[in-house]
Amino acid sequence: MPVVDVDPDELRTLTGHGEKDDEELKDDLFALGLEYEGETEDGEMQLEFAPDRLDRLSVEGVARSLRYQYGDDRGVYVPETNDADWTIEVEDVPDERPYVTGAVVRGVDLDEAALDSLIQLQEKLHATMGRKRAKGAIGIHDLTMLKGQTATDDDVGNSITYRGIDPDGDRFVPLDSDAEMTPAEVLRSHPTGETYAPLVEEHDRYPAIYDDIGLFSFPPVINGRRTEVSTESRNLFVELTGTDQWTIDHMCTIICYALDARGATVESVEVDYPDRTLVRPDLGVRSKTVTHDAVERTLGIDLGPDEVVDLLERSGLDGETAESADGDLVYDVEIPPYRVDVLHPVDVVDDVGRAYGFNDLSPRYPDVGTVGGRHERSNLEDAAREVLVGLGFEDMLNFHMISEADNFERMNVSPGDDVLGADEPATIKNPYSEDYTMLRTWALPSLLVVLENNTHRSYPQDLAEIGLAAHVDESENTGVAEHRTVAGVLARHDASYEDAKARLQAVARNFDVELTTPATDHPSFIDGRAAEVVLDGRSVGVVGEIHPAVLVDHDLELPVAAFEFRLDALQ
Repeated sequence: MPVVDVDPDELRTLTGHGEKDDEELKDDLFALGLEYEGETEDGEMQLEFAPDRLDRLSVEGVARSLRYQYGDDRGVYVPETNDADWTIEVEDVPDERPYVTGAVVRGVDLDEAALDSLIQLQEKLHATMGRKRAKGAIGIHDLTMLKGQTATDDDVGNSITYRGIDPDGDRFVPLDSDAEMTPAEVLRSHPTGETYAPLVEEHDRYPAIYDDIGLFSFPPVINGRRTEVSTESRNLFVELTGTDQWTIDHMCTIICYALDARGATVESVEVDYPDRTLVRPDLGVRSKTVTHDAVERTLGIDLGPDEVVDLLERSGLDGETAESADGDLVYDVEIPPYRVDVLHPVDVVDDVGRAYGFNDLSPRYPDVGTVGGRHERSNLEDAAREVLVGLGFEDMLNFHMISEADNFERMNVSPGDDVLGADEPATIKNPYSEDYTMLRTWALPSLLVVLENNTHRSYPQDLAEIGLAAHVDESENTGVAEHRTVAGVLARHDASYEDAKARLQAVARNFDVELTTPATDHPSFIDGRAAEVVLDGRSVGVVGEIHPAVLVDHDLELPVAAFEFRLDALQ
């Protein structure tokens, strides 16, 4: 989950509520769904939140949400924009990165806190919506250092050009450097270039942005030093390039809203493609229709139409009552351009519930003829978890989503192998993050990642998890087969196959099932130190010592013994 560093004093200033102490702020933030995770050495709050609310990746966005919660702001706010004075001319761009957008921002007051917040917002958007710059990358420049070219449109006085360049083409001085370099030299010799080289190094031509002086931006890798932004900068040029116009347009919108909160004025930019012209930033308001019945049924409360409209406005939305073709009461809801998370009417209902206050909702039994109880599988899961904890394991709760690299490559497994964990994965078509692109096919990779992140902690580390695993199965109605899996790892200087098997034997005895462990081969485990887990004659898993190559790939310096098997085998 994204974590954002927020200065509480900045938050008080931007919300206009200097009377709020830190504890009150934490309570108010928690009501918004922002969890306090600690603080930095500088005393900034570290806030964790759901990755769908990308407008809260900066202190300005968090402050905006608080002002709505406090009732200081209401309804949809759209910044006014001045007419375009700059154009981005698109000429012969690389096919791999064909889209560009931008905005001019004037009169911004960039003190150290504001500049730090802008840099953090840029990097957080890169990491989330921009997929580590692969889908969208942001360049922010000091406008006074740009010299506009002669524009093709007489009504627009300045222009820059986005086009392709040969790897060893024009030279420029990149940020954090004193030497002129070609784009290819940046990828070879500059630390930032080396980091982001995989994004462009295989392309025949690289993306580049020019003004009348010359090359000043090499997206998605690095900006030029000439246009570097500092606390002295007052006018900014924001440009974004990427593989999807919608993504970079909305990233641009979020940046413009953050700078608008600092008192800046947003100015439009024309983007001239060979076949069309766009005016950006795109600050268009979207709309959704939500039925009154859906609001009351989902939240379980009775609300009048005026109350619903009031709650919508307190959420930063606008709503008007209307009547559907069937005569039902509905609300036509307007959604501000920075709310990229509102995709379905239920997202609007969620905003209404949060504005009402989820803690103020009274729980009640549903109007059905029976009362629910615990599922048999839940009882089995709790019993297995209790046994594992009794054996000394620390219980884990990991995400069910993972990356292909963590699930397969770093475990020496390839999809389609005839081993545990190698089933065809259910992948996410448009993931928000490269770290979570598929449903995991087994749980051991998640535990290895936990060990990798815990190398600073003392050993031994005995971890176990009971969780979901899934794979593609066309025989299922959903096309995906799911099951609960049990996994455990023993990380210690003397971890061995015998240790892991002993834990398995204890689990089998507790559930009165017969365990046998015939030898097997599995690429995640050492040859000759791995076996099948067979419970009551059914092959359901694997146990053994993790292969050294897997340990090295996870930066682990101690042996690890591990096992995994299906939970339903204990029934």
